[in-house]
Amino acid sequence: MFRTPALALALALLAAAPAPALAAPPPAPVPSSDSAPPTAPTTLPAPEPPTPAPPASDLTDADWLRLSNPRITAHSDYDKGETPENIALEPDGSADLTLALAHKVVRVDTDGTTRDIATLPDVAGAHTPAGGAIATGIVRTHDGTLYVNYVTGTQENGVYRIAADGTVSKFADLPADAFANGLAHDRRLGFLYAADSALGTIWRISLKDGTVIPWTTGPALQPTSFAGANGIKLRRNAVWVTNTDAGTMLRIPIQDDGTAGAIETRATGLTGIDDFTFAEHDETVLAALHAPNEVVLVRPDGTHTTVLTAKDGLSGPTSVAIRGQKAYVPSASFVAEVKDPNLLVADIDKGAAASATPEKTDKPAEPGQQAEPGQQAEPGQHEGAKGGELREALAD
Repeated sequence: MFRTPALALALALLAAAPAPALAAPPPAPVPSSDSAPPTAPTTLPAPEPPTPAPPASDLTDADWLRLSNPRITAHSDYDKGETPENIALEPDGSADLTLALAHKVVRVDTDGTTRDIATLPDVAGAHTPAGGAIATGIVRTHDGTLYVNYVTGTQENGVYRIAADGTVSKFADLPADAFANGLAHDRRLGFLYAADSALGTIWRISLKDGTVIPWTTGPALQPTSFAGANGIKLRRNAVWVTNTDAGTMLRIPIQDDGTAGAIETRATGLTGIDDFTFAEHDETVLAALHAPNEVVLVRPDGTHTTVLTAKDGLSGPTSVAIRGQKAYVPSASFVAEVKDPNLLVADIDKGAAASATPEKTDKPAEPGQQAEPGQQAEPGQHEGAKGGELREALAD
């Protein structure tokens, strides 16, 4: 946030077998003048061919993804600034969380035990919309190193590195007026991408030497009142970003030379959207809507359905992650009436196709252009995965 406040359906194509030929009826007897009229021979109609099932290739992750058994695995203390903001997952399913107002990182083990990993340094004169310094986005690289956005409103703004032994160091500088929110890892090219909610910019940071460049900016990323670019992930050679104020999900292609392509609007009407993650294979998304207190499933065509609410334990969700058969949702309780910051875990059921009615808006947005409020994003063509990129949203 910016401010406080399978089993896939196996559809077999059944080829209709030709109906067996019926034996020719015996010749009808020649009627005599005193015989009854002959009875017409009885024939059975040929069976109708079965209705072909839709091709399996037409199915998306949204057709099978279901969440069940939501439960709170860990609670935090709001009064101590323990507001879960973002999440990275360990290989064993433990969750590394940034606690924004406490500017520290904790690990929630699979049994719900919470332990401190690192606290980011105090900064004299820190001033942000949240008051003091805050920790926001987090990613984990394959060697266990964590990278965290640290917003201070001073020259100490930047991306910080937490080594596997808990040692904290500043890795890259960002402008003092930047508000780096979501953070994503490009494993293929060796970069981090940070979404700036204040400046409406996507920063690209080299993991080799910490060099920072403003990768792209534009009206679609700008804030209008609260927060602009916020959540960020990579999928199939493109950077995907949410804009909280606009309620949109955007896609920015990575060109062959590494520069940013034109910004495309892929979904709209996502009020209060924060961070998100992709499902297994395509562009199906699970996204956190902070103020509405919901997690929604966003389909590749831009329509969406609510899958978790406050009744399930959400308390101002901020981000989502998936590993294996589980979805993880941190909540910060920034705008909740009853403060209950927590980590919710739900099981992923790969079952029958979706029965919920998608929430559609009036008309699609033109590809590559900012949609007006209430418009639905035009579905785009899926790109082939490169180099086995199936789960850019997840930790290594």
